[in-house]
Formats: sequence, C-alpha cells, structure tokens
Amino acid sequence: MPKKIVEQEIDPELLSANASDIEAEEPIEEGFIDKLSSLSNVSLALVASLGLVLLIVFVTLASGPGSIPVQALSQSVELEAPVLETAAMPMLVEPSATGEIERQGEGRHFFTTIKIPPAAATLYLSGSGASQKEDGTWGTMEEQTIDTFSKFKQTLEAEGWSMSDIVQVRAFAVAGEFGLLDFDGFNRGYREFFGTEENPQKPVRSFVQVADLVVSGWLVEIEIRAAKI
Repeated sequence: MPKKIVEQEIDPELLSANASDIEAEEPIEEGFIDKLSSLSNVSLALVASLGLVLLIVFVTLASGPGSIPVQALSQSVELEAPVLETAAMPMLVEPSATGEIERQGEGRHFFTTIKIPPAAATLYLSGSGASQKEDGTWGTMEEQTIDTFSKFKQTLEAEGWSMSDIVQVRAFAVAGEFGLLDFDGFNRGYREFFGTEENPQKPVRSFVQVADLVVSGWLVEIEIRAAKI
C-alpha cells in the first residue's frame, strides 16, 4: 500500500525567529585560542622557574655551611691563581752564589765569621810548636809563635798554598816563668803573619790557656785550617 506523503507548510515567521536567535548568539572571538595558548606557555614558564629555584635552594641547603650562594650559581666566576708570598714561606738556605770565601766582623787580629762555600778546598794542619834552639832553650812566647807560623808557611807553600789561605787558628798556651801567660807576646808574633802588607787576610781564632803541653819546653801549640777556591 503506498505511503501517504504528508506535506506540511512551515511558518515563515518561525523560520525568521530561529534565524534571528542564531544570529543573536555571541560569536567566538578569533584571538581567544591564541590568548589561551599564550597563557599556557606563561604558566609553564612560571612553573619551570619555580621548580628551578626550589632545586637550587635544596642543593644549597644539602651542601651545608660554606656552600656557594644561590646568586653565584647563575654567574660565571673567573678564579685567579693565588699569589704566593715567598716571604711567608719557609725556604732552604742555599750556599753563597758568589763562590768566594766570605769574611765578616773584622777585628785587630781576626774575623769573627768566615763562610766557606762548598766548592772550596780545605787543608788541615795538626798542632805544632817551636823547635828547640841550638843552646837548648825554647825561646819566649813571641819567638815560639814566630817559629811555629814560619814552619806552617813552609808547609803551605810546599803544597801550593799560602798564609792568606788560613781561615782558622787554634792556640793552646801555658804560663811561663812566675806563672804568667804571655798573651801579648803571642799577639806580637802573630801579627808578623796576619794583617800585614804581604798577607792582609786574618783567620777566625781561638786562644786557650791549658795546664801543660806534651812538649815540656813549649809555651804554645798551634793548629790551623786553610781553605781556598
């Protein structure tokens, strides 16, 4: 059985009303989506920045006292090598660079200090005294001093040395007649060999009075040390 087609007429006023309602609705702004997207990016940036700050604070607190300040982490720092204060540091004492024998504290008969560099050659002569005279006597303190240093001079020159190379003198003396020690007599004989025009040099010196010497006629026994470059 064929279907009956029912035709219905639409009221033109109703169509006009619906069309006006649709037109009355507020259209969506074209830039709204862009603003929403921009707002999301700002929020993400703020969240990321806050997270970074919290991370830096956590690291700083975990590092304890003496840690790097937070603002220093965002700056590049150039570290300079520390300047060494040589004056505050202990240093090894090196030998004199001059390579010469240094004499200080000159007195009438001797120096108080003589510095011998490592490169210097040294020569030691054992203690010696005067020789007995032909008449069997030994002479005065001055005569014995001159005789002893004269023999030293011969020994040194035979070895290629000189009296100016003597850097140390040790003298051991006893009292003579009447129990008197003739120290002035020793110095008079000593000055014949040191601080002269021939030998302007002077050694360091020791002079000791003793009770007796091995040779009964000796008033003084002398030993020397020589050094030269």
